[in-house]
Amino acid sequence: MTSYQRALKQRALTTAAAALATALFATACGDAGGDTADTTSESEEQVAESNDADVVFARMMIPHHEQAVTMADLADTRAGDEVGELAVEIRDAQGPEIEQMETLLDSWGAGRGSDMDHSDMGGMLTEEQMNELGNAEGDRFDTLFLEFMVLHHEGAVEMARTELDDGINPEARELAQEIVDAQEAEIRQMNEMLGVEGSEGEGPGAEATEDGDHSGH
Repeated sequence: MTSYQRALKQRALTTAAAALATALFATACGDAGGDTADTTSESEEQVAESNDADVVFARMMIPHHEQAVTMADLADTRAGDEVGELAVEIRDAQGPEIEQMETLLDSWGAGRGSDMDHSDMGGMLTEEQMNELGNAEGDRFDTLFLEFMVLHHEGAVEMARTELDDGINPEARELAQEIVDAQEAEIRQMNEMLGVEGSEGEGPGAEATEDGDHSGH
């Protein structure tokens, strides 16, 4: 079970416990008055705006995007012109999306879940891989950046598709679709830059991992 799946399961259990507590409280209050009914109605409306999948999507995608921004920052002084331009585009797109997801979590009354384990999240680079990228320069950096970012994007697309399947919040779902569209296009672009033919799911990053060249394990 991946960290994404564990987080979704834990979120579901927490929500179920909260719902039970609310139900017990409402029963204890009985017919305390119209104000209670109004408050309950407003609370139910707020809960209906998002579900567990929405919250987990935002909580997991924020650190995922943050790592992509860190990778893009490394390109400022190490990459060639073409990779450098792509890195700027990635940073410019994902920075605002991080802020958007933080705002969504606040509107849902949910924190960032800073105690969550992100180590096995799809596409997340290991510390060793990040160090390898940070120590590379020139052509070597460009190749590693593209290979690693293909893997990173593939993980983000997978999480976004899960949100489209299971989420209910319109804004979160719209963002998820934008992530799928933008990052699949960038995957194709990066594969072309690497001279790799095939679908976006068959990038060179996967081959590097299988060969053990850049797996970080």
